[in-house]
Amino acid sequence: MTQPYNHIAIIGIGLIGSSLALATKRILPDTHISLYDHADDVRAEAGQLGLGTEIHDQISTAVSNAELVVLAVPVGAMAEVMAELADSLKPDTVITDTGSTKRSVIKDISPLVPDDCHFIPSHPLAGTEFSGPASGFATLFEKRYWLILPNGNEQIKIDRLAGYLGALGAMVEFMDTEYHDRVLAITSHLPHLIAYTIVGTAVDLETQLKEDVIKYSASGFRDFTRIAASDPTMWRDVFINNDEAVLEMLQRFTEDLSYLQRAIRWKEKDKLFELFTRTRDIRRSIIDMGQDS
Repeated sequence: MTQPYNHIAIIGIGLIGSSLALATKRILPDTHISLYDHADDVRAEAGQLGLGTEIHDQISTAVSNAELVVLAVPVGAMAEVMAELADSLKPDTVITDTGSTKRSVIKDISPLVPDDCHFIPSHPLAGTEFSGPASGFATLFEKRYWLILPNGNEQIKIDRLAGYLGALGAMVEFMDTEYHDRVLAITSHLPHLIAYTIVGTAVDLETQLKEDVIKYSASGFRDFTRIAASDPTMWRDVFINNDEAVLEMLQRFTEDLSYLQRAIRWKEKDKLFELFTRTRDIRRSIIDMGQDS
């Protein structure tokens, strides 16, 4: 297999960063992988797990020889991290990110990118509720979409990044900034917000009822608790940085919820049946497209 990059640096060794390192080691074993995380214990654990070629305790040395730098940190930390490493990049380095919001990341990072380097935003549509170096696995990105935002870059740079991600098993597609943030608001951000709210409601129930809710949790509530167990720092930053799109989708959801509330109150069986039939078709479409593991 053609070697897209000889040396990559991954900044942030959580689920995405560790999975990216493991996938690269498995599929492109000759790639030199430099890893950095600001937390001492995370770096130590990554070293014990053998995730990269080198684990660096300075971000400057991690990126200094890299051809590709991947920022796998919460979106709220992107600007600080980019500012810290910008002066250590060699000319022609490509920088990408894995953030779930793109408008805010482009705004934060673009002014900090050296003139002789190239920022190509991206976003893997893959993940679990787990975090930390031990949560990663090499097949996380297989048959999962990885969206690239061209951001005015040369096609040869975009194609090289797409080739690397495709080699890891990802299905690469291209999207513009505003559209990305609106799509993700409904497919990812709003479901997490609803999950956090429902589980939060259960937390506020009276003691006995709360204990029985937990004890007798059916699959629906269990699914919500799984989503609500996701990294709180990451999701706090997502909602703050994609506020416009999330609020737009939340307003639409609120209106639809009111419609459903009225249908239940007035026992409008036909309306309920029609809604549930349409939503079942959406679920079947997701399965047919191979996006349910």
